[in-house]
Amino acid sequence: MGNKLSPISKAFLVLIFLILYAPIFFLVFYSFNSGGTMYDFKGFTMEWYKELFQDTRLLIIVLNTLVIALLSALIATVIGVIGAIGIRSFTSSKAKNTVLSLNNVLIVSPDVIIGASFLILFTMAGIKLGFYSVLLSHIAFSIPIVVLLVLPKLQEMSPTLIDAARDLGASRWDVLTKVILPYILPGIFAGFFMALTYSLDDFAVTFFVTGNGFSTLSVEIYSLARRGISLNINALSTLLFIVTLLLVVVYYFITQRVRQTGMGGKR
Repeated sequence: MGNKLSPISKAFLVLIFLILYAPIFFLVFYSFNSGGTMYDFKGFTMEWYKELFQDTRLLIIVLNTLVIALLSALIATVIGVIGAIGIRSFTSSKAKNTVLSLNNVLIVSPDVIIGASFLILFTMAGIKLGFYSVLLSHIAFSIPIVVLLVLPKLQEMSPTLIDAARDLGASRWDVLTKVILPYILPGIFAGFFMALTYSLDDFAVTFFVTGNGFSTLSVEIYSLARRGISLNINALSTLLFIVTLLLVVVYYFITQRVRQTGMGGKR
């Protein structure tokens, strides 16, 4: 009985989803408008998508964005997993809470402050703004996200599993690769996909650390929007929305597969 939603709750839920998704579907709908505006739909056309794929510069920016997102998510996941395991191994609760508080600074801090801080750091360090500055900044703000998603899985794991593995003669490497990592695999996948999403979506930090000759999709869309309304932006945003949906679906099936494998192993 407690799981059933009242008609008012259902109506409120539908209203919330309409508010969230109506602007996106409006944007997608007008990406096929032959009229060239966001107000008067004159007919169906794929012209804006053809024009989008003929833009070599924009395709290079898409490639830059994907490379940055994949590399930063991968590196941040490796560092975040190591960091979460290190935090889990602390015996002092005071030290653990201190490190967790420092870890959360990049999450709770405004993106503008983070971006300006990275800009000052790279300028003082003599690092040229471009690919590497964007990559380093994306790795930095993705690591705390991975830590926060992996740490709960580590805390769920019973210490007796590690003790039993050691009693059976497992080395530290065997304990890590055959006991700890398989157990926290759902958290690792969650951290990777969340870091990937944050990297693809980030604008504020990236805006500060991009240099001349290098850009990402978020910065490029912002600069295109400033020039005026163009349905190229709609077409590009539609493709990004589809890619995001695909990532969510892939993440869902991967986590379901991992859970089923874990349940099978427990049996």
